[in-house]
Amino acid sequence: AERTTVLFRALALISLVAPALASADVDPKFASLRDKAEAVPSLGAFLDKYVGDCGTEPGTSGECQKNAATYRAAQTGRKFYMIISEDQGTNLSMGPYNPNGDQMTIHLTPFFAGSNSAVSHGAPSKTDANGNPIMPYLPITGPIPQLGNMTMITRMLNSRQMRVQVVFTPQGLWTLPKKGGGKITGVKTRFDAVVITVGRTGEQIALWVNK
Repeated sequence: AERTTVLFRALALISLVAPALASADVDPKFASLRDKAEAVPSLGAFLDKYVGDCGTEPGTSGECQKNAATYRAAQTGRKFYMIISEDQGTNLSMGPYNPNGDQMTIHLTPFFAGSNSAVSHGAPSKTDANGNPIMPYLPITGPIPQLGNMTMITRMLNSRQMRVQVVFTPQGLWTLPKKGGGKITGVKTRFDAVVITVGRTGEQIALWVNK
């Protein structure tokens, strides 16, 4: 499977769009999952509570970690929903397509960082030479636009005009060694569904639903 290196610090500023700003509705399969999920207005805040970003102040770590463990136990297995704004869509790239066919593929790196942690589909098992996690691409498919205008889709991806909506289910924590010492911690999740839309119009471009 194709893999991509995740630039952890470069993605750390990913922000979310308020769910109410999804201007147009999407595929019924995705909408059904989304409507059963809890919206995440701040990925960083969710990660801090789930992972337990307890800082270094003396005497506070124990209680903080206890609260994080309680929160994890309550939220693991529940469905959540987030929208990644188009200006933060750095983990999308054009995949293969058949000019004579009717389907295209967009590659998504299924890793979204916030605060000092990240949400990923599954868990990375290793890092590259610079200490960044490595994740396999998730292929999101959709119909080739009318007239086969793939140049337009590629241009929209490169200029960050696409918005990513994700329904996910937390499954616990993952850790990897951090270059120079310490560890990287993230949230292992199951991505239940992903839809890619045009940020300005809400038009659906590609859909992936976990089976």
